[in-house]
Amino acid sequence: MKIFKEKLKTLSENFKRGLSSIFSKGDIETIVEELEEFLILSDVSLDVTEEILSGLKRRVRKGENPQEVLKEEIKSILDIRTKNYFLSEEKFISLIVGVNGGGKTTSVAKLGYFLKKNERKVLFAAADTFRAAGGIQLEQWGEKLDIPVISGEKGADPSSVVFNALQSYKKNNFDVLLIDTAGRVHTKENLMNELGKIKKVINKEFHDEPKEVLLVLDATIGQNAIVQAKEFMKFSGLTGIILTKMDGTAKGGTIISIAREFSLSVKFIGIGEGIEDFLPFSPEEYSRFLFG
Repeated sequence: MKIFKEKLKTLSENFKRGLSSIFSKGDIETIVEELEEFLILSDVSLDVTEEILSGLKRRVRKGENPQEVLKEEIKSILDIRTKNYFLSEEKFISLIVGVNGGGKTTSVAKLGYFLKKNERKVLFAAADTFRAAGGIQLEQWGEKLDIPVISGEKGADPSSVVFNALQSYKKNNFDVLLIDTAGRVHTKENLMNELGKIKKVINKEFHDEPKEVLLVLDATIGQNAIVQAKEFMKFSGLTGIILTKMDGTAKGGTIISIAREFSLSVKFIGIGEGIEDFLPFSPEEYSRFLFG
């Protein structure tokens, strides 16, 4: 958590400074007006902002402290009790999805590193056969981390790569299979349907898998992350989010919007380029981090 605080120090300080200035205002109408602008500029969606402010006004009229109310409202939104299999000792399969450029393959590597540190036996499947470098990139990570990789030729059917990976997963008694899928434009239905095909292949071999389908989102793209999440929810049955690039120009509100609009928990955040700069997300710590 020390790394978490250091990497996100600027984001935290800006958030606290902005709130301090707003809550120093005397009347509640001014506070609400400025808070609305502040939350939207922090990448909280308009709908979620209005919901938060509605609750705040109602509770402040009853005599509650506006700053404490805001803290409680945000913490309540973030506190989604969904199981994180990456923190369990169970065997499971995870599908990692997302658009190009969000840090998907690197996130697979970071997940592998996280699991290996916890003494889990990990297998990678390079099902990104659309990009020439897709499989190569994951194979390079596999070599660095001493994690075996099942891959295929460029242009091969991704489902066939997944099928081969499933056979190795069973035969060699791996604990976790992490499947890297091709980055796809979320507005292209034919590409999105490929995810459904991969899931059917997995379901045929393991009827209750994949246990985790994680969407990798770039935290710096703001409201466009909500658009991406909506489309992937239709095709992938998401179980959670990996939010990358949280140490860049990210403003922190994307997490809040995703949690409320999709009842999806952020399960990991990427806070740097290093393989170790990747942490399980904690609603309690994040709320404490934002408000001090």
